[in-house]
Amino acid sequence: MNYFGDEDNTFPVDACLFADTFSQDTVYKLMGQDVTIKQYFGANLGVAAPVWEAALQLCRYFEEHHMEWSGKRVIELGAGTGVVGIGAARLGADVTLTDLPVTLPSLEANICANMPSSGWPSCPPAVLPLSWGEDHKKFSSDWDLVLGADIIYLPETYPLLMETLVHLCKSKAELYLSSKMRKEHEAPRFFEELLPLRFNAQLVHRDDNQNINIYRASLKKTSS
Repeated sequence: MNYFGDEDNTFPVDACLFADTFSQDTVYKLMGQDVTIKQYFGANLGVAAPVWEAALQLCRYFEEHHMEWSGKRVIELGAGTGVVGIGAARLGADVTLTDLPVTLPSLEANICANMPSSGWPSCPPAVLPLSWGEDHKKFSSDWDLVLGADIIYLPETYPLLMETLVHLCKSKAELYLSSKMRKEHEAPRFFEELLPLRFNAQLVHRDDNQNINIYRASLKKTSS
């Protein structure tokens, strides 16, 4: 049987064990607000089902550093449950959440569940499919922030992800990546070797207990 996840959060991916999808609602206190996330565990969603600690830490980092969201154009890659982007949208950002098509219905459900009683400050988050390295050019390069939480875990996708990040950050967007630094998935190589080829990257947060790093990066001027 194959597994994905960390030592304390491991899920079997044998499809027969996930014939029936089940869900779990959890309320998170993030960026000064309560966000209710429904996690759908089932065969189709895989790693997109749970809220990963790297996403929660990215939210905490933004809160601690008093990130200003109002009016910011934000795109999140591999949004999963949408916890980061939904939090940003509730604070006034114009957010686009992206992931593979199978994930989009659960993303939309979480957006609906978290609409503020007074309505979205800017506009409801957009939900769109995005396969890295394939259809990224359908998206604008005019973003203020490009976000990703725990999306560095499949080495074969790293060149495709890099191509997508370069395109999205062409107009001087700031890139934030929060990642569990799994050696078996070559996450250190991505951040130490691949990302610096095209980006000026800085480690801005390190959690030794969880083995999670947060990086802030901007596209190098020599990139095209």
